[in-house]
Amino acid sequence: MFKKLLFLMALSLLLVFAACSNDSESTTNTNDGDDSSDAADTELESVTFHFFNAAAPGRDIETKDTVIGEMLYERTGVNFRLEHIVGDINQRIGTMVAGGIYPDVIVPDAELPTLMDAEALIPLDDLLEEYGQNILEAYADYLHMFRHDDGKIYHIPFGPTVNEFVPNPNIDQGAFWVQLGVLRDAGFPEINTLDEYMDLIISYAEANPEIDGMRTIPFTGLTYDWRFFAFSNVPNHLAGYPNDGGVMIDMETHEASVYADSEYAKEWLRVLNELNANGHLDQEMFVMNYDEYLAKLSSGRVLGFFDYGWQFGNARNAIRDAGNPDREYIALPVVFDGVEKDQYLDPPAFVGNRGIAITTAAENPERIVQFWNELITEEMQRYVMWGFEDEHYSVNEEGRFYQTEEQMALLENQDFRQEFGMTVFEWNWPRLNGSFSDGNAIEARRQPEVALLAYRDYEKEVLEAYGVNTFAEMFAQPDERPWYPAWSITIEQGSPEHIFQERSSELLRRHYARIVLADPTDFENEWNDFVEAYRALDVEGYENFFTEKVQARVNGEW
Repeated sequence: MFKKLLFLMALSLLLVFAACSNDSESTTNTNDGDDSSDAADTELESVTFHFFNAAAPGRDIETKDTVIGEMLYERTGVNFRLEHIVGDINQRIGTMVAGGIYPDVIVPDAELPTLMDAEALIPLDDLLEEYGQNILEAYADYLHMFRHDDGKIYHIPFGPTVNEFVPNPNIDQGAFWVQLGVLRDAGFPEINTLDEYMDLIISYAEANPEIDGMRTIPFTGLTYDWRFFAFSNVPNHLAGYPNDGGVMIDMETHEASVYADSEYAKEWLRVLNELNANGHLDQEMFVMNYDEYLAKLSSGRVLGFFDYGWQFGNARNAIRDAGNPDREYIALPVVFDGVEKDQYLDPPAFVGNRGIAITTAAENPERIVQFWNELITEEMQRYVMWGFEDEHYSVNEEGRFYQTEEQMALLENQDFRQEFGMTVFEWNWPRLNGSFSDGNAIEARRQPEVALLAYRDYEKEVLEAYGVNTFAEMFAQPDERPWYPAWSITIEQGSPEHIFQERSSELLRRHYARIVLADPTDFENEWNDFVEAYRALDVEGYENFFTEKVQARVNGEW
């Protein structure tokens, strides 16, 4: 009995201590986004959450093992064990839903509706009100854009624009890319149309059948998994439209129309069909996976391709590290002959149907929100985007941030960026876009002083040849599109629009490859077979849905 009494007394003391400890857990929020947080009055109980990133591959580490992550850990007591997607996103998320076993935090990318339908995510409204005031302030103008039908918030998107929008001087979105050596060999010609572009690379390929002992590949493309949009979106861009997803939006009527079976798509596939027939198309384009695609670009033997700049950054880094400027890729604003101007550059936009969420598996979700709330302060965002003042960037007399050549070289080192935490926190977390309250760009790459200094001699050679100061100046300025991007419009799981997307995606994957690889004499038959199958779907209903949603956004209704 005495031992039992001692046990009960000890247990009571333990519970009291735990309660006091929980009561003492706190984080000190900044009064504004520009000041450093004070240390918490009491030591925080440490906690590690499982963070699964389904949007992009990466290195699986713990956030506290980075410089920035350690700072946040000291302030909040929170650490995340990162896990990145390997394989098919649909299969991985489907397995989670089927088993009901989730990570604590997830970036589900396009599978957000699947998790919402499974009721796997918790509402964040009360947590944000109590622990996330910095987040609410940053997203104040956008909250209505990502509330769900029940009026609640279940995920935090990335990148609200605060203060002033700062355009990117370089190309990180869609473009037709070509090796610098190809342009130099041709005397830096003006390339505007698809025909001019293809003639350029074919001419070079025929004169250079091998590059570094490997067979030259004139043109390739990315068709793997969910990234297939990098192939199917091309007709839209060639027609002079930005990336609104599977529809084009009329600038006057704001009516949506599909383009998968349009004359633009037919002409794009015809060009590829001719490339294939003449041996100028990558024979593995429709079977290689994402890693194989990046490896092929990194090899230096691919002359041209279409893609979004953010998708092949690893390949660009590998080529740069190899040290042959002729193999570097330059972005060109290619359109069909007769199209007035390109629209590759994105207008100011906010994507509300992607983001980061907390699942029902998370214990103490308030700790997660406290971490996010600290991360999104101006102080922490400067560390994430710029590093430490006088070490990774400098400030001139006017208060403008800039980088010396030595600082720039350090921040281009991917191992350093990983260890510091920049690659960990620069995306897939609550974060800011635009400019700091002092007018400096939040992202260093958007700061004009940094962009101009960053250009290497061979890049300056290209810019000088085309009479521009930045690569973005080679492209037309974007027209204002208050609905943009239309692909961010939420489509409910199981809805007619969702069913259309699933079925049309299957048709495009199956038929586009057959059309491109067909004997040219069979091109028309293959195209007609596709159109017949595609038009059997509810195309009109899908277009009407987007027309209604886009027109609502134009009227300020999200």
